[in-house]
Amino acid sequence: MNAIVEVVAFLLGFLGWIMVGVALPNRYWRVSTVDGNVITTSTIYENLWMSCATDSTGVHNCRDFPSLLALSGYIQASRALMIASIVMGFFGIIATLVGMQCSKVGGENYVLKGRFAGMGGIFFLLQGLCTMIAVSWYAFNITQEFFDPLYPGTKYEIGEGLYIGWCSATLALCGGCCLLCSCRFESTEEKMPYPYQPPTQVTAYSGPVMSQGPPSQYGRNAYV
Repeated sequence: MNAIVEVVAFLLGFLGWIMVGVALPNRYWRVSTVDGNVITTSTIYENLWMSCATDSTGVHNCRDFPSLLALSGYIQASRALMIASIVMGFFGIIATLVGMQCSKVGGENYVLKGRFAGMGGIFFLLQGLCTMIAVSWYAFNITQEFFDPLYPGTKYEIGEGLYIGWCSATLALCGGCCLLCSCRFESTEEKMPYPYQPPTQVTAYSGPVMSQGPPSQYGRNAYV
């Protein structure tokens, strides 16, 4: 396993995990649009947890959503996916730290360390997928309401929190792919083929055994 690729993949996954923590509490997931409004006295912006409003004087007022069950289904699902993304990223960081060659954790068993690095790559991929699904689903509902001419409520535009989430998902996916492509699950010694040694053949002689006794003291002419 290439140690440089491991370090780069770990940094990508760790940075993606940090950006998930930045995107989740960010208040600007969606911002009320000014398109079609001649006079705008206030701006409304929301995230997964609260809704805020600011007026022309710069005063901000925020309130948490009063009921979880009263929220839309995609907001509840996005909450769950973002929290799952943070958990997956945490496990990915721990597994990658154990599996890196430059880490002393896990001893010198590089086969086991390679498997831990592969598990870290899978966790990073799951982190990126959870984040990508959450922010993309949220953005889809924003654009669907914005382009619906019959929608009676306030229309919103995509906020900076979603862009941070997309960047986080991309970094986590790249880190996970790098780890999975660079890890190996077998050591070089296990992959080395053994030379073929044919069995030795022993030829057995099955003929009569000639016994050699002591030489006779009598010649042939001694017999009548």
